[in-house]
Amino acid sequence: MAAVKLEIQEQYVLIDNGILQLNLSNPGGIVTGIRYNGIDNLMEVINNEDDRGYWDLVWDDAKNKGTFDRVKGTTFKVIKEEEDQVEVSFKRTWDPSVTDYQVPLTIDKRFIVLGGSSGFYSYAIYERLQGWPGFNLGRTRMAFKLRKDKFQYMVIADNRQRVMPMPDDREPPRGQQLAFKEAVLLVDPINGSLKGEVDDKYQYSMENKDNKVHGWICSDPPTGFWMISPSDEYRTGGPLKQSLTSHVGPTTLAIFFSSHYSGNELTPKFEDGEPWKKVFGPVFIHLNSVEPGGDIGSLWQNAKSQMLNETQSWPYIFPVSEDFPASDQRGSVHGRLLVKDQYVDEEKLPAASAYVGLALPGEPGSWQRESKSYQFWVRTDADGYFSINNIRTGDYNLYAWVPGFIGDYKYEATLNITPECNTTVGELVYEPPRSGPTLWEIGIPDRSAFEYYVPDPNPKYINKLYINHPHKFRQYGLWERYAELYPDSDLVYTIGTSNYKKDWFFAQVTRKVEDNKYEPTTWKIKFPLKDLNQTGNYTLRLAIASAHISELQVRFNDEKAEAPHFNSGVFGRDNAIARHGIHGLYWLFSVEVKSSWLVEGDNTIFLTQARSTSPFQGILYDYIRLEGPPSA
Repeated sequence: MAAVKLEIQEQYVLIDNGILQLNLSNPGGIVTGIRYNGIDNLMEVINNEDDRGYWDLVWDDAKNKGTFDRVKGTTFKVIKEEEDQVEVSFKRTWDPSVTDYQVPLTIDKRFIVLGGSSGFYSYAIYERLQGWPGFNLGRTRMAFKLRKDKFQYMVIADNRQRVMPMPDDREPPRGQQLAFKEAVLLVDPINGSLKGEVDDKYQYSMENKDNKVHGWICSDPPTGFWMISPSDEYRTGGPLKQSLTSHVGPTTLAIFFSSHYSGNELTPKFEDGEPWKKVFGPVFIHLNSVEPGGDIGSLWQNAKSQMLNETQSWPYIFPVSEDFPASDQRGSVHGRLLVKDQYVDEEKLPAASAYVGLALPGEPGSWQRESKSYQFWVRTDADGYFSINNIRTGDYNLYAWVPGFIGDYKYEATLNITPECNTTVGELVYEPPRSGPTLWEIGIPDRSAFEYYVPDPNPKYINKLYINHPHKFRQYGLWERYAELYPDSDLVYTIGTSNYKKDWFFAQVTRKVEDNKYEPTTWKIKFPLKDLNQTGNYTLRLAIASAHISELQVRFNDEKAEAPHFNSGVFGRDNAIARHGIHGLYWLFSVEVKSSWLVEGDNTIFLTQARSTSPFQGILYDYIRLEGPPSA
C-alpha cells in the first residue's frame, strides 16, 4: 500500500494515496480536481475552479434574504499527516466586520484521505458562539459537478437509474421550461432518444432512510463516482424526510438539511446570542472502476457493497476532532414497543417494523420539525424489540410511530446519554388516538398517500424511467390530471362501494378554470349509518401526509353551511405536489362529531380545500377514519 502524500503549494493542497489525487484550493478548500483511473480530472474542467466541488449554504436575516454562500476557508491547517492518513482543515471564522454578506458561523471543513482507500472523506464543524447575531439557515450541503463529457449515466437505486440529459438540453432552444424552473421539457436534446421527456431534479428525491449511496458512471474508461452517506444522525426531519440526490449537471449532492418537502418549519432559526455547534458528516466520496470491456454494471454493485462497509464502520475511528466522538464515547438504548388499541385487539400487540428514535426533548412528533441537533432512528423487529446504538451524549426524548396506527408516541422520561451507557427502557406501550370502534376507514395509516390512485401522466410530459414504476407519482404534471378526470364535479367516494386504490385521487388539488385562475375543490364521502347514537359523540380522524398552503374545511350533511363544522386554518408549506413527493410533514386532526350532525341512513361528509391561488395548493391524505361513540 502506497503512503499518503501531502503537498502544500501556494494556491493548492494536493493529497495523493497512489489510487487517487485530490486537489484542493488553498486556503478555500474547494475541490478543484480529482485524478483517478487515468482521468486527469473527474470534475467539470470548463467550470470555474470554485464551481466544481464545494460546501455551500443558504441563509437569511433582517438584511439578507436567501443568500447563497459557497463556503471558502480563510485559513489552512494540517490536522494529521502520516503514511496511512492525511487530514486537513480549511476554516472560515466569522468576521463581524463583514456581517452584511457573511453568515455568523465559524465553519471548519475537513478532508481525509486514507492509505489504500479508493475515495476520500469530508465533514464540517459549524459553530456559533454566545452573543453572535441571529439568522435562519435554510440549507447546507456538499455538491460535486462532474465532467459532462464523461458522466452521463446516473444511478440512485436498483430501479432508479438511466442515461441522463446533458445540461445543455435544459437551456433554450433545446429545452422548454414548464411550470417552474426546475422542470424542463426536452424539445431537441443532444441524445435524440430523450426527446419529449421531462427533466426535473425533484423527480430523483429520496427519503433519508434510503439515501445512502447514489452517483454517476462514466463509460470510457469505466469509472464510478459515488456519494455515500453512512449515517442519518446529522440529517434533520427523521427517516422519511426527502432530499435531493443526483441530477443533471452531472451533479451529486450530500444534503445535510433543507426545507424541501417540509417548508420553513424545518429551517434552523437562531436567536440573537444563541450558541450552537454541529458536525455534518463525514460522508465518503467513493471512486471505482473496471477494466475496459468489463461489466460496467458491477460499478453500482460495488458502490452498494462499499456503502454497507461504511455504515458498518460508523462511527468512524479516524477523524481527528473531539467534536466527532468515537463509539466508546457514545451510548445505547434498548427496549420493546407494544401497541394497545382495544378496538383492534384486547391484547397488547408487538409494534412490528415501527420507527423508534431519539431526538431533542419536545412534544410527540416534534422530531419531524427539529432542525438543530442529532437524531438516531432504527426500526423494530417483528416482536417490537429495538436497539439504538452509537448515540451522542446528551438529553433526548424517545419517539416512535407505528405503521398501521395513527399518531405519535413519546416516552415521557428524558434519557440522559453518557459515554458507554447501556440504557434499557423495558416494555413501552403506545396507545394510539382512539375514541370508539371503527365504522369505516379510507387508506392505510403509513404517513403516505402511496396507496391511493395515481393517474398516468399526460403523454406530453413523461419521464420514461417512471413508466410502470412503483414511483409513478414522480411524473410531472399529475396535479393537472385531476381536473381532466373530474371536469365538471369533484370526487365522490362511497363507503362500501368505492375502492381507495382506484377511486381516491392521491392529492386534493385546486381546479384550473382559466389561465392563472383556480377554484377550491370539495370531495364527498358518502356513508350509511345504522342505529345512530343520539347521546354519544362520534370522531373523525384525518391523518394528513402533506399539505401546501391549504385550509381543510369539514362539513357534515350540509355543503352550504356557512361555518364549517371543522376548519384546520391555513397549514403546510411542503410543496410536495409540485416536487413529485407522495408525502411531506405529517398532521393529525381529530374532529369531535356531534350526533346531531348525523342522520340515520345516508350521510355525506364534505371535505373542502378552500385555498386556490395556485395549482400546487392541496392536501395529500394519509388515512381517514370515522369512529363511533365509545362502547360500553
